Amino acid sequence: MELTMFFAASHPASHPAFARSSNNAQSLRTLHHLLDEKRSSGYRVTQDEHAYSLQFDVPGIAKEQLSIGIEGSIVRIESQPDAPRTYKAAYELPQDIDVSASDARLENGVLTLKLAKKAPVSNVSNLTIN
Repeated sequence: MELTMFFAASHPASHPAFARSSNNAQSLRTLHHLLDEKRSSGYRVTQDEHAYSLQFDVPGIAKEQLSIGIEGSIVRIESQPDAPRTYKAAYELPQDIDVSASDARLENGVLTLKLAKKAPVSNVSNLTIN
């Protein structure tokens, strides 16, 4: 028997917490509201000014049976076909992730991701007044 567990909606971008917004503070408030509602669903998310911390309950899965992909602000977690359970999740965070400064650990059936926030790049150019 195969057990499939989805941590997020199949189309997370449809939830307001995952919408890209020019008002990043509003996006973060919405994300926090969503996360407060979902604490009992097998995952937890916290953040500080430098990083997001995501924790997922994945009992019975070895680290070799999980893959984590990060592209910009999107995080994908998926179990391998040989895993005893199927896990699949995708999240879009309000800010891009710095993969080189991030970390993943699996201890006692809990996958913990420390995802460093990438510093925003400003494309502002100054125009000289003549």
